[in-house]
Amino acid sequence: MGKITIVGLGPGAFGLITVETLELLQSAKPLILRTAKHPTVPEMVERGITFTSYDHIYEEKESFEEVYNAIANDCLDQAILGENLVYAVPGSPLVAERTVILIRQLAMERGIALTILPGMSFLEVLYTRLAIDPIEGLTVLDAADVTSLPPELATALVVTQLYNPHIASEVKLALMEYYPDDYEVVVVQNLGLPEEKIRKMPLFELDRIPAIDHLTSLYVPGKPGVERFTLDPIVDIMATLRSKRGCVWDIEQSHTSLRRYLVEEVYEVLEAIDLAQGDKLCEELGDLLLQIVFHARIAEESKVFTMQQVVDVITSKMVRRHPHVFGDISVRDAGEVVLNWDAIKQQEYGSERPSVLDGIPKGLPSLMRAYKLQGKAAKVGFDWETIQPVWDNIQAELTELKSACAQGEISDIEGELGDVLFSVVNLARFLKIDAEVALNVTNNKFIRRFSYIEQVVKDNDLKWEKLGLSELDMMWKQAKKQEKIGF
Repeated sequence: MGKITIVGLGPGAFGLITVETLELLQSAKPLILRTAKHPTVPEMVERGITFTSYDHIYEEKESFEEVYNAIANDCLDQAILGENLVYAVPGSPLVAERTVILIRQLAMERGIALTILPGMSFLEVLYTRLAIDPIEGLTVLDAADVTSLPPELATALVVTQLYNPHIASEVKLALMEYYPDDYEVVVVQNLGLPEEKIRKMPLFELDRIPAIDHLTSLYVPGKPGVERFTLDPIVDIMATLRSKRGCVWDIEQSHTSLRRYLVEEVYEVLEAIDLAQGDKLCEELGDLLLQIVFHARIAEESKVFTMQQVVDVITSKMVRRHPHVFGDISVRDAGEVVLNWDAIKQQEYGSERPSVLDGIPKGLPSLMRAYKLQGKAAKVGFDWETIQPVWDNIQAELTELKSACAQGEISDIEGELGDVLFSVVNLARFLKIDAEVALNVTNNKFIRRFSYIEQVVKDNDLKWEKLGLSELDMMWKQAKKQEKIGF
């Protein structure tokens, strides 16, 4: 088994290649360039450095992703055959270089030794020419990935590998979804070379530049006045609030004292979802996130875990439980995704959950807990095959409740009423409706209709104590009628 060493040829001028890389280039056998279309190549030839390149693959494949995969696999194949090859890429190996990412993944999977030497990228030259400080925020993307930009980009943007007018046109159209057509951008060509060109222009002229090639990149300044925050500020704020110079109330809180606030925030999020109010949902999710950060801070102070560990654990879990996305597993439909998810959970928890019903929190709202208990039991076959027995069971439980009421024993009535509710939850499950959500919808509906009655009483200067049930019922029916027409 051979090994792979990856080096960078720098941003353009031969003098920007590191001494370490130059010494390796001179001794490498074999040396393979991703592309020989690089300004350092004539000087390499003059110094007697021999190499081959993958330029022919660019002609054979239909997309850049196919090109990158073909190059990565060929490098690995040569190493498997015993070659100690040096693979050279433009710029720095770890800046906007897709083939290097693929080679690292494949080398790890196949147990092939891999070394990556540091190199200078075109970004260092770009920072100098445009007086950019990357600490202020910068996103770097290959032109092929420009459609994957986040909805609201908070940083300046560098797009590499424009290659030709066709790709420049695609980039322009993609960016015009985010920026005004006349937004001023900067096109940089041949950075660090004698023929270097830096041009400012409106975005809509991007694909009209003459002689666009692989040494053409684009700089898009960040939108002025746009401020975005990461998770760090809220984590830092919570640390300050819990410090000696912080807030007395925040300092006194514990996991136990915060429990009710966490529940309240969850229900406020649910209400915002029911109301279909985007702004309110955004705010309520922020309040819920604050509770998570609060608990994580308390745990960190006790050296139990940190906020970063919370993020790491859920990230690892999501990757692990989605092998059909992040691995090589194939699934036919959503049902098979659920089966895989459950199987992976079983492997993860193993003997920690000896009962089928383990893993359901006791503190859940009763309807939700009933729904989850029934769902767990159903997964091992404890369930009716059709809905008709569910309807029959509800009738049977109602009959038993009536009988208990006739006998007047409170504990029996309570138990039979619970059975009725449990059977109704089972019906909801068969109808694929969340009983907790359904009841909450009805609660909100009751509030709306009763609020209508209150408004009628107030507007007509009526007295509650003088209103009979028949009059109130009439107002209730009016409220239902008004609701149907959208009051």
